[in-house]
Amino acid sequence: MKATMILAASLLGLAGCAMTGGGISELVDRDGTIVTRGAGPEDARADACYAQDVTPAIIETVTEQVLVQPPEIASDGTVRAPAIFRTDTRQAIVRERREIWFETPCSAEDDPDFIASLQRALTARGHYTGPVTGQMDMRTRRAIRELQLPQGLNSGALSLAAARQLGLAVWDPEAASRGQDG
Repeated sequence: MKATMILAASLLGLAGCAMTGGGISELVDRDGTIVTRGAGPEDARADACYAQDVTPAIIETVTEQVLVQPPEIASDGTVRAPAIFRTDTRQAIVRERREIWFETPCSAEDDPDFIASLQRALTARGHYTGPVTGQMDMRTRRAIRELQLPQGLNSGALSLAAARQLGLAVWDPEAASRGQDG
């Protein structure tokens, strides 16, 4: 019984982490955020980390009344037979599903010192109100999402652009031209 409880606790600790083909580590957060090291978009660098934001499609149900037969109207204006309509209902995609890959600092998910600095930077800008724990918890992810939303990124994973905005990552134009920025 005790061994079963230890095994269950170990599996819970690993929940969300997986190794994909080729030994690529992947973390899937509770809110659907996917963070990978060594995988991502087609042009992904092996030494970089990427996160994926998936925006679901918006689908609405459209109901229309379609005229099947027009009304029969007499010469004096009286209606001999009313119009006949049928109701058509269909699904319409208002906005397509989108998958956006973006580069993220590799230390953003597992380095307690980086996460503590991130929490302090988010606090200074009014996005984070919790304690500085050095843990990437849901409160920190909510603050990251709040910071990035005005730039069009609805994700709890810190983008490299947001890290630069917070002063947590330096942009090196020479490294960027070699494809090594980050």
